[in-house]
Amino acid sequence: MASRPRKKGKLRVTESDYVNRLGAYLHQKVIRRSLINRCWYNLLDIFLGLGLLVLLVGLTSSAKAQSPINAVPKVKVGVYLLNVGKLDTTTGAYTLDFFLSLRCDGPCPQGMSYEFMNGRASSTDKIEDEPNLKTYRIQATLNENLNLRAYPFDSHQLTVVIEDRNLPADKLVYEPDVETSGIDENVIVSGWQLDPKWGAKVVEHIYPESFGGAYSRYVFYITIQRAALSSVLKALLPAFFIMLVGFLGLILGPDKVLQRLTINTGALTAAVLFHLNLTSSIPPVGYLTYADKFMVINYVANVLALGSTVWLMFLTERKKDATAKRVYNSALILTPALWLILQILNGVFR
Repeated sequence: MASRPRKKGKLRVTESDYVNRLGAYLHQKVIRRSLINRCWYNLLDIFLGLGLLVLLVGLTSSAKAQSPINAVPKVKVGVYLLNVGKLDTTTGAYTLDFFLSLRCDGPCPQGMSYEFMNGRASSTDKIEDEPNLKTYRIQATLNENLNLRAYPFDSHQLTVVIEDRNLPADKLVYEPDVETSGIDENVIVSGWQLDPKWGAKVVEHIYPESFGGAYSRYVFYITIQRAALSSVLKALLPAFFIMLVGFLGLILGPDKVLQRLTINTGALTAAVLFHLNLTSSIPPVGYLTYADKFMVINYVANVLALGSTVWLMFLTERKKDATAKRVYNSALILTPALWLILQILNGVFR
């Protein structure tokens, strides 16, 4: 018997085919799941590694930032002012009587020893000597570079400048001690007005490496100024009256030129002598003080008045009365006006 032909387009699927396909499907699923799990684990490892790295960097930088500060001993410095001696404006020297306290944040560093950078102590009495606290009663003669441009209306800062004698800034750092610093209420400065406000600061002063490099420097300062009324009465008022006398000579007419000449020369001589006496209490400086400029303006006015008088003598001898009258009127008005304008400008821009 002839065999039956198969139908095209249909395949016969056996049980073994189902088993093989199921096995392949499960194998692919297991592989995908393992790949996904492996990816998650890898991401988790990456995030954990980054977190540990950031934490490690933060701890390292914090340790680096804190270690120098914690390693350098700090000393709090306090100055309590008891008395101020006379200020010598010719040399810039003055004496101060004060308490000095050095308070360490732990036991004070070995070798700690202060010194004054703007003078010397004439007497030192130790009051307290504890491991973390040193207190002294000191009388010191100090110096300051005075700025006298506004003399006789000048003001100055008197300072106490302290550095350690042995320990540079990497071994000792000063800090202002506000609690133990101040000015006693009975302090007066002869001839000056004392500002009750005081100040303290710490700066780093750098020397050449061969001399130790940087040192911590403590600066305590007070401010004094001349009394305005005293300056006017002693410095400006006498000069003003000298000029007033010189200007009164301008009132005398061309027929009294000899009397006028006597007044003008006397006023100029008095101005020069008063200027020498006024500036005798200050050192020679390389600039003009307010008093210098005030007196220079007086010289200009006196010379103009004297010049007008000499010119009048010349005109009257030649019988030029009309010209002499014009010179007389011009000098009488312009000389005092010019003097006043210049003095106002000097006061505004002093």
